[in-house]
Amino acid sequence: MIAKNKLRYGILLCGIVLLLSACSSKKDDAAIIAPEDPAAMGTEESLESSSIGIMEGRTTGPMLPVYFSFDSYSIRTDQVPRIKVNADFLKEKQDVKIRIEGNCDPRGTREYNLALGEKRAQGAKKFLINLGIDSERITTVSLGEEKMLLHGHDELSWAQNRRDDFIIE
Repeated sequence: MIAKNKLRYGILLCGIVLLLSACSSKKDDAAIIAPEDPAAMGTEESLESSSIGIMEGRTTGPMLPVYFSFDSYSIRTDQVPRIKVNADFLKEKQDVKIRIEGNCDPRGTREYNLALGEKRAQGAKKFLINLGIDSERITTVSLGEEKMLLHGHDELSWAQNRRDDFIIE
């Protein structure tokens, strides 16, 4: 019995020694991250970035996408200012033509989502026409769930996918 206990304590002591020695041989992370030679870091880059033409969703800037509630194609009250921004841009840029792409989250059938996406795009087109934009400058297409931005299975992902994108043609 005493021999077994000595063996157990011996094994335990060896394990502790190995563990402590492994920890002490770690290299200093700061030495790996920050080299001694300052020239090795390269030139400092500005945090300022220039627009690449995409602001949100797949919408061409400075226009904004319009988001929808689940299973709805009505323009929500909180989205009206966004569509007005788009109308103001189109009034300023009379030569610009756009395509409105209706998008859905993946929870309906393919056919249902294509129909819902079309209703969303048509609804946004009618809203823009009512704000004074010529209908000849606007085309619509439904993408249904085919071009999702986020592929998660949660409300945040689904909400980002329920939108109209406004693309300059």
